[in-house]
Parts: sequence; C-alpha cells; structure tokens
Amino acid sequence: MSKLTRQVAVLAVSVATAAVLVACGGRDEPAAAPVSAASGPTGVPVPDAAASAGKPALTVSVVVPQRSDWSRTLSANGSIAPWQESIVSAEQGGYRLAEVLVNVGDRVKRGQVLARMAVDTVQVELAATRAALAETEATLAEAQANAERARQLQTTGAISAQQINQYITAEKTARARLQAQRARLQSDELRLRKTTIAAPDDGVISARLATVGAVAGNGQELFRLIRGGRLEWRAEVTAAELSQIRTGMQAELQLPDGSTTAGRVRMVAPTVDPQTRNGLVYVDLTAAQAGASAAVRAGMFARGEFALGSTPALTLPQAAVALRDGFQYAFALESEAAPGLWRVKQAKLQLGRRLADRVEVTGGLAPDARVVAQGVGFLTDGDLVRVVDGTPAAAAAPARPASR
Repeated sequence: MSKLTRQVAVLAVSVATAAVLVACGGRDEPAAAPVSAASGPTGVPVPDAAASAGKPALTVSVVVPQRSDWSRTLSANGSIAPWQESIVSAEQGGYRLAEVLVNVGDRVKRGQVLARMAVDTVQVELAATRAALAETEATLAEAQANAERARQLQTTGAISAQQINQYITAEKTARARLQAQRARLQSDELRLRKTTIAAPDDGVISARLATVGAVAGNGQELFRLIRGGRLEWRAEVTAAELSQIRTGMQAELQLPDGSTTAGRVRMVAPTVDPQTRNGLVYVDLTAAQAGASAAVRAGMFARGEFALGSTPALTLPQAAVALRDGFQYAFALESEAAPGLWRVKQAKLQLGRRLADRVEVTGGLAPDARVVAQGVGFLTDGDLVRVVDGTPAAAAAPARPASR
C-alpha cells in the first residue's frame, strides 16, 4: 500500500469518529426550556406557562345550560275517520231507481233529495185506494141515514127491534170501513213519499251504491253520509299513557303532506284492547271538514301530539352535544392550565326532549357547567382548549360533570 493511500484511510476514520462524537453529544444535551420575552428579577428569562402547558387543540367559545319552561307532549299514531257515518237505505223494495242526483264528495243538506224511484205503480195503487175511500164514504152516508130513520121509528113500533139493530150495526160497520180506507190511503201516500230518497242530515256523501235503472231491495244501502262533515282522529296510546290524557286537551296532527291541523280531545275510550293493550283517544278535528280540503281525508294515517302542559328544562344547543358509540357527550371546562387555556372533561349526558336547535339535559351535567359550544366532534377527554367567549376564565369556578 502506498503512502498516499494510508493517509486517505486515516483521514476517513478520523472524520467518521468525529461524526459519531457529535451525534452522541447532541443526544446527551438536555433540551432548553421555552422562555418568554420577559425576564425575572435577576435578568434570567422565565419559562412561558402557556408553552409549558402544551398546544391547545381548538379555540372555542363556551355556553352555560339554560333553564326554561318547555311544553310537555305525548306522541301517538292513529287514523282519521268520520265522526259518524249514516247509511242511507231504500225503505221499500221492488221499485226501479229512476234518478240519482248526487255523487261522492257532494255536500248535502238535511232533507235534500238524493235519488228518486219510479212511481207509476204506487200512483196507480194510490188512485185505487182513493176511489175505494170515496165508495166507503158513500156507503157510510147511506148507513147513517138508515140508522137515523130506524131510531125515529123505534117508539112507534113500525119496525121490529131486530131491524133497528141491523141498521145501527150497518152504520158502525160502514164507519169502521171508512177508517180502514183512510189508513190505507195514508199508507199509499207514505209509500209514494218513500220513493224519494232524502238526506237524513247535513253532511258529505262518502259512498254511492245507487245506480239508475237498478231495482232497489228493501233496506238496501244506497249512500253513505259523513254527518256534519265532521272528522276525528282516533289515536292509539298505551294503557300507561291513557291516564295522562283528559277531555278537552289540545292536540296537533302532522298530515301526510307536511301540513298540520289542530284538534281537541272529545272522548277517551273507557276500555283497552286486550290484544294490543292500547286504548283509543277520539280527537275532534275542529278546523277540518270532510271534502273541504285535500289535506285531510277520512282513512288517512296521521301522527300527532297531545299538549300535556309545560315543565322546566335544562337545555343546551345541539351543536354542544357529540354522538359517539351510541351515547351523547358534552365537554365541560375542568381546570385552568394557563390564562385563557382550559382542560376539558368529557361528560356523558342523559337527554330528553328536543325543541328547534336545543336539547334537554336530564342528567350527567351540572347546571352551572361551562360547556364547549361548537366543534365538540374534534375534542377528546383531557384536551386543552383556548376560550374566547369574552368571559374571564378565572371569574367562573371550574365546572365538573354531575355525578350520575
């Protein structure tokens, strides 16, 4: 090996040794603590408390739970049905329907003609009855005259007592026949009137089975009528909830098209279905009339709420609540690490009602807790946050989650 080669090898070993020593020396030196621009009494820089506490995860604003009176409601499902539905039938059968004057959805008044039957047969029978009545009246007049003469001759002995009795009996018989004919005339006139089908009450026609030309049977259903056009909501509630509802309570229904309508409890069912263990609540829909609006129709399914009164509630904005693993959490300020810097404590909440953008807290949080208002989805338990809500952090006592 030449002299030049040996010198290059020695130089390479020296450079490698120096690099190792420098590296080892860098690891052994302690890291300098962060210092602030201010100096202590001796002129030595003082470590910054905020820097030593760590870097904040978020800059946040805080809120305090609010107490307010919230209305208490009970939700239920049910169907909309007519208050009462009348069945309009043919009171006599065997006659052909000559006219049908209404259709489904028509509003009718009490006594309004809905349909007419053919009256030819009834009119012929009525004419025959009137003729028989006139004949009976003539027979009675003759019998009365004979009986009167017999009474006048009774004291003279011109006719026997037997003949007198016969004239008087004939008079009574003629009078009875006249009464029978008059009753038959009234019956035929009633049959004629019943060939006209009239509405029994004000309302809306909900079904029509009558057809022109069909022969109606006795008692056959021809129309269905929603009385007064009144509709009701028949809500199903559990047996436990049934006791909370009283007659006269207000209710609000959410209709399928997204609109709402008001109602009032008319009656609470006195029994509970033994199969479902549910009871019915009958709610009059005060503003809804059958056929008046396409939004409310009999047979619809609707969801509604009963107003049970108001109760105090401790509430938070929904943005202050985080959902994790099926549970709800809030982050409350626990301890101050430095001016304006706080550590947060994760609090598991128990929630109740929701109203607009606020939610009721029923457990898990102290009423005076200071809670992170937004961005809670980026926080974890023990994180450091910078508070910029404008309220001096030192002025408020540290708030801890309420024990469960």
